[in-house]
Amino acid sequence: MMKRIIRSARLVLGLGLLVGIPMLSSMALAGHVRDAVDHTKAAVLHGKEGHADVCAEHADAALKSAKGARVKSPHLDEGIKHLAEAVKHGKAGHADACTEHAEGAATHLGEVKEQ
Repeated sequence: MMKRIIRSARLVLGLGLLVGIPMLSSMALAGHVRDAVDHTKAAVLHGKEGHADVCAEHADAALKSAKGARVKSPHLDEGIKHLAEAVKHGKAGHADACTEHAEGAATHLGEVKEQ
């Protein structure tokens, strides 16, 4: 009788893990893209205010989050390219170019469909 209970408990635990881990994983991926979008929007706002350095900081944080998403999407790839350019221009003191690339990244990241 006890063996049967233990076997049932293992079965329930195993099924729970099979279902639960992918759900948690997809939620973590969704968080990366959401964080990237949030930082990208902040980069745009600061860039429009002429703060190239802060634009670059937020673009860099967005870039790290976007790279952590590990979602296969051409929009994510394009967003990453724009974020890299935004960081480069922001560090060079070009607030307008940083803003332009951050806006492009925001457009693409907003189109990423999470799995």
